[in-house]
Amino acid sequence: MPTEASWSRETRLAGLRRFAVAISIFNLLGHFWFGFEESWAQLCVSLAAAYGTELGLEWLDARTNRREPAYAGGFLPLVNFLLSAHITGLAVAMLLYANDRLWVIAFASAAAIASKSIFRVTVGRGTRHLFNPSNLGITITLLLFPWVGIAPPYHFTENLPPVGRWLIPSIIVFSGTFLNWRFTRKIPLIMSWVSCFFLQAMLRHLFLGASLIGALLPMTGVAFILFTFYMLTDPGTTPMKPSAQVAFGAAVALGYCCCMVLHIVFGLFFALTVVCTIRGITLCAHAWRRQAAPAAATKEEALAASA
Repeated sequence: MPTEASWSRETRLAGLRRFAVAISIFNLLGHFWFGFEESWAQLCVSLAAAYGTELGLEWLDARTNRREPAYAGGFLPLVNFLLSAHITGLAVAMLLYANDRLWVIAFASAAAIASKSIFRVTVGRGTRHLFNPSNLGITITLLLFPWVGIAPPYHFTENLPPVGRWLIPSIIVFSGTFLNWRFTRKIPLIMSWVSCFFLQAMLRHLFLGASLIGALLPMTGVAFILFTFYMLTDPGTTPMKPSAQVAFGAAVALGYCCCMVLHIVFGLFFALTVVCTIRGITLCAHAWRRQAAPAAATKEEALAASA
């Protein structure tokens, strides 16, 4: 009978496979039919950078710790190992627009993958990466290269007839809801995020004079739906407890609201990065307290014994 840990690994792997298939199909349809404006070269470069960085870092870590690489053992272990990098590479290629500067896309994908090894926090008996890789890679790229932008929202359904512009978002919502209910268990986070996003739009309209239609308009776009179901809900970088998920979703909505009030563009990506940073600092503080408590107790026992 599988243990809870093995069941969790199997569930994570099943979820990754389905996410990878879904985003692969969406990218292929996007380039062939929907109207994606990035080149095929951008997609290939992004995937190559993601694969190469993932494999290189794993090889280096395995060599340093004198263990077998996680991708060793045949074709299937290699595919399973590269699922996360595959998702990240496709997300970066789909969401960033750097014209013909392919090296920027390679940088974004490599930075995204490297962040999983660089920014880690102690959770339970192990460590976990802190940031959603693709979101952080995009955030870093946008900050370092101001002339890089986000892919135009219209290109996700540019070549589709009116019925297709309703059908594609509906399919994404349905499939994303199923994946996050069945595998990531992030429905409370999604509900909190969407509700608080709507609330902050209303508040900006009522108290700051923002256009209500303009404040709510992002919710109707495919980019917002993809962010909600496939980036915000990353199981490795978001809380598991429902109450904590609600707080996390509300915090990201608040961060987005602050970005809008301060006239900061690309608020979705920056808000998620900031909230993950705050959560990481909190997790580090909790880990430090747990480590400090036994040391303090040991010291007190030694003082009591010597008295």
